[in-house]
Order: sequence, then structure tokens, then C-alpha cells
Amino acid sequence: MPISYDKKNLPYAKKLRKELTPQEKKLWYGFLRRFPYRVQRQKCIGSYIADFYCHAAKLVIELDGAQHYSEEGREYDSNRTKALEEQNISVIRFTNHDIDTNMEGVCRMIKMTIEQRVKE
Repeated sequence: MPISYDKKNLPYAKKLRKELTPQEKKLWYGFLRRFPYRVQRQKCIGSYIADFYCHAAKLVIELDGAQHYSEEGREYDSNRTKALEEQNISVIRFTNHDIDTNMEGVCRMIKMTIEQRVKE
């Protein structure tokens, strides 16, 4: 079943795909692009744009920079996670620091989570 999304977000999502952060580039080109299950970048879901989305696992993968650690950012992320979970979509988060210092561990966690959710 297709995921609903707000069409007004499409142009912004396309722009974000062309302007990945260094950490998003590293994760995409170093791991997710060739992952056995299809993963999409900057996927519109509802009124949000997910950094990465695996439909087979119904999993959103988010990379959090500094803006996510303000009170406003944490509240926005919490509301967003709740909205996605209401659609039976799980969310996992990694910091940019995780990507920079523990890429192998991040990739293992993503692989394990996707494989586990696909089996469910």
C-alpha cells in the first residue's frame, strides 16, 4: 500500500536529495545505496521528509545534527516519530558524530534492524 504524503514537500525533498549533508552522503554512498532492500533518500511521508526510508522494513533512518538537540528540535522529532509510528513506521536515529566515528557500528545496527523488521 502506498504511503500518503504532502505533495507540497516534493520540490524540497528533491532539493535535499541534491544537497545531502556530509554524513548523509557517507551513509548513502558507503552503505545504503547498495543495500539488498531498497532504501530511498529524502522520502516524503505524511507531512514530513525522512532522511532515509526502507519500505520493506517500514523503517525511517534519521541522522541528527545539532539542530535536533535544542528543546524545539527534540519536541519536533518526538511529534514526528509519534506520527510515523501511527503509520506502523519505526524510526531509528543516529547522530552525525556516530556516522563520523562509528560508521561500521551504524551500518551493523541498520542492517540488523531492517532484517529483523522484514521478518516480522
